[in-house]
Amino acid sequence: MTFPRALILLTTLSVACLPGCGDGGDGAAGDSLAPRQESDGPRNYKLAGRLESRRLIEASGIQAGANGAFFLHNDDGTLLFFADASGRDLGSRTVADAKSRDWEDITRVPGPDGPLLVIGDIGDNRQVRGRVSLYFLPEPELANPTAEVRAKHRLRFSYPDGPRDVESMAYDPDGGRILLLSKRDQPPRLYALPLELALWQHELVAEFLGEVPGFRPPTRGDILRNPRRGLWVSQPTGMDISPDGRMAAVITYRSLYLFRREATESWVEAFGKPPEEFIGPPGSHDEAVSFSLDGRSIFVAAEGQRAPLFRLDLPH
Repeated sequence: MTFPRALILLTTLSVACLPGCGDGGDGAAGDSLAPRQESDGPRNYKLAGRLESRRLIEASGIQAGANGAFFLHNDDGTLLFFADASGRDLGSRTVADAKSRDWEDITRVPGPDGPLLVIGDIGDNRQVRGRVSLYFLPEPELANPTAEVRAKHRLRFSYPDGPRDVESMAYDPDGGRILLLSKRDQPPRLYALPLELALWQHELVAEFLGEVPGFRPPTRGDILRNPRRGLWVSQPTGMDISPDGRMAAVITYRSLYLFRREATESWVEAFGKPPEEFIGPPGSHDEAVSFSLDGRSIFVAAEGQRAPLFRLDLPH
């Protein structure tokens, strides 16, 4: 992603006017939706390993699969990468019958014949794409390294309020919906696609559900530490929902946010509550997040060759 120099300069000069940029630098006083900070640094994260594949240089999506496997992809290209929980390279395969303009996230949904992976070609930095795409493919079996990986279905969809840059996508098992969270809107906007329609229809319009206001805004300290990216530290770059449907993890350039949903709540209600914020992990350009299949850990991957793979273990 490139950032206009004029905007960066204007942001740096105007930093004192940003919300949350008081003299203290990192406070969020007066904001009733300010996240509860559970960590003042990266110590809650464990370095699980590094992504060994040298072709995996822009990991923008990660999804836990069966038998301890994780599936990942770059922004560009149609390769699906396989790794274990330590980042060890388990191979890669081209996804046949799929195209890539800007792959940004991956999720896992139930299908009529078993689990399906859904790859979101949903990135739109300039917000000009009238339609974006989801590719549905059977979850590969790593025990059969020569088996073809082919997209069985492509869904093209649009947003009811115009093009959106989206890098965060997750499956809501309780609602039976694929949720999408915009990146550049302030606050981010939440959309949904019903899975029962997405599995067979070729075109849909996503439903707008509401805004998600709980991300802590950039502070003066954020921008002074990194003038090039400081303004964007609160933008969602990846999302996943736990297998039991009770937690949502959203990664940004600064923090991981954990939203909890009560059994009687909708995700719109849950996203309206203050999340827990885990500052970090200390990766470079964190863009991919996934719960483990048992829901006890969250994995975060970053862009870059041999990028670190971090794990955050949750209380039972």
